[in-house]
Amino acid sequence: MTTPTSIQPSELPATIRGFLAAHAARDVDVAIRAFTPTAMVVDQGRTFRGSDEVLGFLRNAGAEFTYTTELVGVQRIDGTRWVAVNRLEGDFPGGVAELQYRFAMDGDLIAELVIAP
Repeated sequence: MTTPTSIQPSELPATIRGFLAAHAARDVDVAIRAFTPTAMVVDQGRTFRGSDEVLGFLRNAGAEFTYTTELVGVQRIDGTRWVAVNRLEGDFPGGVAELQYRFAMDGDLIAELVIAP
């Protein structure tokens, strides 16, 4: 079992940093370029597979709400897995949430993203 290591945000792979910035800005065209064509995203119990479904997720996730996103923690699991913790505040039910974005990389691209509390 690998023990996660806390790191600075600047130590995240450039692809993850770029995705997080694009996702927070809701820039779908930039965000989708971070993923492999066969990538998988899991959010709120739903799984999105492949470019078309991931693109749909990026376009629609949280679109009905207004919120801010702050990166509050980062961990390196191993050479291909990383965790970014985002704090969201907005007009969604509950108003505040801290979500873990768990990434698995395939080379320089995101192969898997699991978003969970």
